Amino acid sequence: MKCEIISVGTELLLGQIVNTNSKFISEMLTTLGIDVYFQTNVGDNKSRLLECLKIASERSDLIILTGGLGPTIDDLTKETVAEFFSLRLVEDIDTKLKIQSYFKRSKRNLTQNNYKQALFPEGAKILPNDNGTAPGFIIEKNKKIVVVLPGPPSELIPMFKNYVYSYLKPLSDEIIVSKVIKMFGISESQVDEMVNNLLVSHNPTVAPLVGNGFVTLRITAKSDDPLKAKYMIDEYEKNIRELLGEYIFGADDDTLESVVLNLLKTKKLTLSTAESCTGGLLSEKITDIPGASEVFKFGTITYSNESKEGILGVSKSTIEKYGAVSEETAREMAVNVKNIAKTDYGISITGIAGPSGGTITKPVGLVYIGLAYKDTVYIKKIISNGDRGKIRLNSAMNALDMLRRHLSGLKIDY
Repeated sequence: MKCEIISVGTELLLGQIVNTNSKFISEMLTTLGIDVYFQTNVGDNKSRLLECLKIASERSDLIILTGGLGPTIDDLTKETVAEFFSLRLVEDIDTKLKIQSYFKRSKRNLTQNNYKQALFPEGAKILPNDNGTAPGFIIEKNKKIVVVLPGPPSELIPMFKNYVYSYLKPLSDEIIVSKVIKMFGISESQVDEMVNNLLVSHNPTVAPLVGNGFVTLRITAKSDDPLKAKYMIDEYEKNIRELLGEYIFGADDDTLESVVLNLLKTKKLTLSTAESCTGGLLSEKITDIPGASEVFKFGTITYSNESKEGILGVSKSTIEKYGAVSEETAREMAVNVKNIAKTDYGISITGIAGPSGGTITKPVGLVYIGLAYKDTVYIKKIISNGDRGKIRLNSAMNALDMLRRHLSGLKIDY
């Protein structure tokens, strides 16, 4: 079954809001084995929406529309769908009474235009709105299924889960199962080259993506049997792990910081951090995870040379000779914070996040990361591209990955 999602609202085209509805609907349809082939955004304009419906009806079996069900003059979705399928609008008494009750409970004035939300194309299956006044509806016409949902996610999501999902479930004989493999320290092009022979498969499919500083591979399998789909994914995952194992830090909802914290907890080891250019971003990512206090004992931001010397005890001569952004300073920061906090690991980050402050020998994006454990110190030098935010994020992610690699017994690139 081919599906098309049409999101209605001029605010979407103007970039005033982010369309999270299409993402949610696509994810839900995937679990039902329904393929979303097209997604369209259209403004609050009847002629353009009619054009979208015409195109969608020619290429899709299931059309899902979101938005434009409110009481105002620019809420045109319901009327336009009725016109497209040559259906008259009829009033639903139950919906009208619910609207009256809603306004009475909330002690708001009920204006006449609110009754517009009680009108539906004749023969439509009405979808109750348990969180607002605009119900959705489903019509089946000309061998097409049209689902119309309200725009606010707080109304759309429960409506889809409670009513639409069960309606659509019998329509597909297959299910789609996906798993996301997450990697750090390798580029998308390198991943593509190393698993190139797997990317040509049609079932399962394997697709590389980049986001939030890491690379992912989404494995998607389609089958009429959930166990068979899972088996297909497991077999592909084995192949991927054989090729890319050292770069893989987790799957699905795993984050680099959650994986690192779990490793620290499992091994009963502790961590402290000393940050300069990242300004606490590393410790923030760590403490965002519940239970971080079990292993994360101390974090400090030593932004200035004086704080590096006064708080961490970095030698003034080290900074004068090599500079605050140097391997030597990063080394002392990592060792000293570990000793001050009496932790197993100490991590330091010092660099130039920009946009100013760079030189020919020390450009913007140059960062040194130190990892101290027992009597060993690892120093990693990276040069990141992008704006200040990207440089800081990449530095924090590299620090976490250094720790992950050491905890996992993997080689640390430096």
